[in-house]
Amino acid sequence: MEKTQKWKSQFMIVALGQAVSMLGSHGVQFALIWWLAEKTSSPLMLGISGLVAYLPMTLFSPLAGIAADRYNRKFISIFSDMAMGAVALIYAGLLFFFDLPVWTVFVMLCVRGIGSTFQQPAIQSIIPQLVPKDQLVKTNGWMQLLNSGSFLLGPVIGASLYAIFPMSVVLMSDVAGAILASIALAVVKIPKLEKTAQEEQHFIAEIKEGLQVFKEDKKLFYVVIAEALCMFFYAPLSSFYPLMTSDYFKLSAMYGSVVELSFAIGMMASSLLFSSVLKINRKIRVSFIGLFGMGMMSLLCGIIPPTYVGWFFFAGGCICLGASGNVHTIPLTAYMQETISPEKMGRAFSVLTLISSVTMPIGLLFSSPIAENVGVNVWFFISGLCIMILTAGILIRYSSKCGKEKS
Repeated sequence: MEKTQKWKSQFMIVALGQAVSMLGSHGVQFALIWWLAEKTSSPLMLGISGLVAYLPMTLFSPLAGIAADRYNRKFISIFSDMAMGAVALIYAGLLFFFDLPVWTVFVMLCVRGIGSTFQQPAIQSIIPQLVPKDQLVKTNGWMQLLNSGSFLLGPVIGASLYAIFPMSVVLMSDVAGAILASIALAVVKIPKLEKTAQEEQHFIAEIKEGLQVFKEDKKLFYVVIAEALCMFFYAPLSSFYPLMTSDYFKLSAMYGSVVELSFAIGMMASSLLFSSVLKINRKIRVSFIGLFGMGMMSLLCGIIPPTYVGWFFFAGGCICLGASGNVHTIPLTAYMQETISPEKMGRAFSVLTLISSVTMPIGLLFSSPIAENVGVNVWFFISGLCIMILTAGILIRYSSKCGKEKS
């Protein structure tokens, strides 16, 4: 009983610390993107902002995964958080004293992207070191629930601060979040991994070993291929959300924050179900269903008329989008944490990050000119249709190859 209480308390300290950090990050991210949307009103500029934020993931994900497996995951996570907080502090100071051009936001987003690239696989690999295998679905549900709460409150806080204070003050919430998250992780004792000979392998060999995890597990291979193809269409949508509210529906930043809030409510509701009553056995199949749901809701959001009443339907669609994303992500993360050996987990998660980080910039390069010319709502429709077709096609293939095995 005492052992059970110990891992639970340690997990909650880490999870709450990360939630506070994400709260500050989501608030600042919303304020920065809305600031950019108001100043430029350009899908292309917002596309570039997403590109520079995700490009570091493309370049550094393999290195981040190897670092998470080879070095101290706790140190990597704390250092990354504090580095991102320091960047926010420096940029806040420069904004306070100087009238900086808009493009300087891209520099900040790029540096923050590097920190996030190293932090994510480290944290994802720490969780199974703290949590028993049979509790991973629930604990991932709790992690997503706290993340959803950050999504829920972050944009509201960001919009409120943006309406009252200059951007230099808004950025300080990110600094505070990074400090608190680092303190929370610092007080938790993370069990050490046993050192293996694999740690001395060549860099390229370690990257190949991370890829081999997916090649050896056909169930995992199919769902990751589906995610990679679908993210090409879906990932750019996150950069276009502000323009759906400001340009398509012609509404203010507060309405934009409500859209983000709606997305977070969907995430929170689904996370709560996963962390409490839902018991998932066939995790990969459920992950496919979530991916298909993301496509269906994107398509529906793209055909909503640009009226005030239409905006309420858009907000409702965003609730379902947030829920579908968790239905895809939570079972997939739990499956990976259950089946992949601890010494390879960082590399495996970094490969997943690499896939999304590669598809995001390519998708933005492809989608931004289209959205610029025909409207962001049309891209919502196109992306939703393509995601549904791709998911259905790969699910049929998956069922014929792996259908007899429980996943």
